[in-house]
Amino acid sequence: MTVRWQNWSGYHSSTPRSRVEPADIDELCDAVRTASTPLRFVGTGHSFTPLVKSDGTIVSLDKFSGIRNHDADALTVTAGAGTKLGELARAMHKIGQAFPNMGDIDKQAFGGALATATHGSGATLGAYHTQLEAINVVDGRGRVREFSRKKNVDDLLAVIPGLGAFGAVTEVTFRNVASYRLRRRRWTLSIEEMLDQFNIMMTSHRSAEFYYAPFSRIALFVASDLSDDVAVTRPPDEDDETMATLARVQRLTGWAPWLRKAVLRNALSGIAREDYVADWLTVYPSERNVRFNEMEYHVPIEKGASVLAEVIALMETRFSNVYFPIEVRVVASDEAWLSPFYRRQTASIAIHHQAGSDPLPYFNAMEPIFRKYGGRPHWGKMHNLTARDLQASYPRFMEAMSVRRDIDPENRFVSPYIATLFGIDL
Repeated sequence: MTVRWQNWSGYHSSTPRSRVEPADIDELCDAVRTASTPLRFVGTGHSFTPLVKSDGTIVSLDKFSGIRNHDADALTVTAGAGTKLGELARAMHKIGQAFPNMGDIDKQAFGGALATATHGSGATLGAYHTQLEAINVVDGRGRVREFSRKKNVDDLLAVIPGLGAFGAVTEVTFRNVASYRLRRRRWTLSIEEMLDQFNIMMTSHRSAEFYYAPFSRIALFVASDLSDDVAVTRPPDEDDETMATLARVQRLTGWAPWLRKAVLRNALSGIAREDYVADWLTVYPSERNVRFNEMEYHVPIEKGASVLAEVIALMETRFSNVYFPIEVRVVASDEAWLSPFYRRQTASIAIHHQAGSDPLPYFNAMEPIFRKYGGRPHWGKMHNLTARDLQASYPRFMEAMSVRRDIDPENRFVSPYIATLFGIDL
């Protein structure tokens, strides 16, 4: 019996010929050798691109879960790639270890977060893949291979992030930091002030990000810094209520930008202030129950304010139906060959559109702005780039493709979408 698959937002779906959930490495190796192609790997479906979509076989790695071992002195953990981020964070905290940083969603499988260069925010903090010491993958011939910083660091830098096209990642070893607490503060300022002080604001805190509600002219700024103060209970998450408010304001005042601005100022003032101290794994994640589609581009940090100013101007001129906030973060540079942060400190700008309605007019209008400033797309967020575009953006793109061919010479992990991204003839 076939089972229909769809991603979290419901935008992408497929009905594969088979869906398998190997119980161990032997079953996975056998599936890679014998199952219908293309084989694509599924986590929780939080990518907005058709990375998992396949009419061949969808492979769940949920059974490859949990911490296998850890080193308390070196602050390293080895875990199954199917472990969900929140589950992994809780297990690590119990043994005194912590991610240096996290994204704002902790539902994803760790392997999926690594495959798409998922990240949090902090000018000196890298994406999850920067923590990697070693990974085990099953290659296209069904053989287990290890890539590590000690043995073959270039290959390691080539395969992650790999979009599930460089083998089935089964186990990862990563370095952490000792558990810590954060003081999280949230306040508002005008968007004009935020853009004017962009670099200072985004680099003066361990972690900094902000949100801009369309037509509000207000930036909601969030800063998190290390603290030794006593942890308290985190205040209730208001994201769902805020989204309901923004949708209602757009529906009632979308015809009058001046009225929408006034109403939003009043509404946002009621949710803005926040100041508390809590353990790291409590501070980073947020509940995201209102579904959406997303485009996120990564631009040089020094261009962040200019890009955002153009995005806001175009949005508020042409897209009065948009009410989801723009999310802005910063990420440290790294050396992974296909990382959007390859050798440049980055400002990440994410735009969102409510699920169930067509996001393409909005996203397609904004994408040329991102590209004009040298933007690289988030691998798990919607974009229209192909291999030719990506080769121009990634200096080591062709070298990464050579490593991929060695891992998967028969293209067993290559769907039509992956073929378009990587320039592979099927």
